Amino acid sequence: MVVGIIGLGLIGGSMAIDLKRRGYAEKIIGVESEPVNAEAALKMGLADEIVPFEDCVRASDIVVIAVPVGTAVKMLPEVLDIFSEEGNGRKIVIDTCSTKSQIVRVVHYHSMRGRFVATHPMAGTEYSGPWAAMPNLFDGRACIFANSEESDPQALKAVEALYDVLNMRPIYMNADNHDVHTAYVSHISHVTSFALALTVLDKEQDEKHIFDLASGGFSSTVRLAKSSSDMWVPILTQNRDNVLRVIDTYLEKMKEFRDAIADYDEKKIEELIAQANRIKKIIR
Repeated sequence: MVVGIIGLGLIGGSMAIDLKRRGYAEKIIGVESEPVNAEAALKMGLADEIVPFEDCVRASDIVVIAVPVGTAVKMLPEVLDIFSEEGNGRKIVIDTCSTKSQIVRVVHYHSMRGRFVATHPMAGTEYSGPWAAMPNLFDGRACIFANSEESDPQALKAVEALYDVLNMRPIYMNADNHDVHTAYVSHISHVTSFALALTVLDKEQDEKHIFDLASGGFSSTVRLAKSSSDMWVPILTQNRDNVLRVIDTYLEKMKEFRDAIADYDEKKIEELIAQANRIKKIIR
């Protein structure tokens, strides 16, 4: 199996490591537009070779699009166009993007739509680039398959096997529902982390105080603020409506806390915290 990975950052690079060392891929072909990243990916052994985009698509059995979703939406039709031009009904392309509605919609009527499997491996860190790639990143995590009924059964089965090698558990979901759920459990976490970082940086001018006084709670809460804008700007704009609804709900909850604190209402504060503590039954 020759796997082509377009974008050898955290997700693409981590996939490359485990697909190769676990025997799924005989060869990894990479595409990297940034020369420094391309050189690093080769030196780190993430790919056997770095080639231009079109060469990668033509030489690979499975193509993995692991770039920011704004780029992926433009790239996917180009990959399927090459499949169509070659008359190759056996090749497969997948994406790893955090939003699914727009990317499935853009190729809905493409003649090679069946060769595309829309996926979202729910794993990651706040770091980016080839240096962020790591083994075992996906072990035990969920992988969302969006609108899988639109993919050819053979293509779907092959991609299920790929994620099985990565030790991921599949969850099948409608693309629109996926985007609603990720707005609540992923996207809002990043927005609040960015906002908290801006709040602290704006009000605490002495960086030494931030460094000395920041506890584990602050560090874990603001960790996501290190995430790349290249990745998160297109996610938040593509999932705009869902994210705005979640932000509005979050602001309502913040106002409840603010009002209770302003009124010295200890009973209300206790009630709000007790309600929030119910999350312990879900996340341990």
